[in-house]
Amino acid sequence: MRVFVAGATGAVGARLVPQLVERGHHVIGTSRSREKAARLAARGAEPVVLDLLDPRAVRDAVAAARPDAIVHEATALAGLSDLRHFDRSFAVTNRLRTEGTDALLAAAREAGVGRVVAQSFAGWPYAREGGPVKTEEDPLDPRPVPAMRETLAAIRHLERSVLEAGGLALRYGGLYGSPDDAQIEPVRKRRFPLVGDGGGIWSFVHLDDAAAATVLALERGDPGIYNVVDDEPAPVRDWLPVLAASLGAKRPRRLPRWLARLVAGEAPVVLMTEIRGASNAKAKRELGWTLRHPTWREGFPASYGDERAASVTPIGRPERNAAG
Repeated sequence: MRVFVAGATGAVGARLVPQLVERGHHVIGTSRSREKAARLAARGAEPVVLDLLDPRAVRDAVAAARPDAIVHEATALAGLSDLRHFDRSFAVTNRLRTEGTDALLAAAREAGVGRVVAQSFAGWPYAREGGPVKTEEDPLDPRPVPAMRETLAAIRHLERSVLEAGGLALRYGGLYGSPDDAQIEPVRKRRFPLVGDGGGIWSFVHLDDAAAATVLALERGDPGIYNVVDDEPAPVRDWLPVLAASLGAKRPRRLPRWLARLVAGEAPVVLMTEIRGASNAKAKRELGWTLRHPTWREGFPASYGDERAASVTPIGRPERNAAG
């Protein structure tokens, strides 16, 4: 196929392009700079410099590319660190998920492109009630904390729009496997503490596995939503010490909920104590997806260099007290 990849130099896009090329697809990849466009050419793609928030430019680029399919991987998450002001930090990504998605879908309709695959997220949007692991049929959070409302609304917009167009929305877990991963420096410097009981359930996926699932979704997936996560959703108290050990860092500090809320705001506290994980059963069953890194337990050490980290013990659940 001729595949138009928006956000082809991003975290997933950079892994996706070589896999598509290797499987014989002709890739037209977008970036926001000429420097990054040169990297695309080196990976075997046809580069296009494009601002996804310019609908006319998007329409012209898609028309010129004449693609059989469009993959939407555009985000703006590099350097993300201020989770107190969650929606502010995700503002550009939210625009890419709303305005950018609308521009791509309008261009797809005009160019007669019938297949669209778009990046969504499974890491925290599910309802914070019921069981610890959610499927695609479970509802998203009906009552997100105020600091996260705009970001969840943008995710809902992307998924609704893509599904209405007959496309596929891939809910990736927390992405890892790059030396530029956002969590590396805070964990290494002990600025990523365990909050409360560390009971928030996180789902991860290695970048290479996320890209592989995206290729399969493009080639054989039926329209719908797919959780693209690894086999082991786990509470923060289990995975955080393994990540720290993989990076050669000291074990994380601990903070009570009240102090973390005072220091960092409500959103990080929710992420550390309340969110739910996601099941990958549908993606494995319907896409025939197999993972190179089945769990973060071996994936973190393999990615960050310390194979001994897989045997690190979890951080024990703290005693509950009135402070929470």
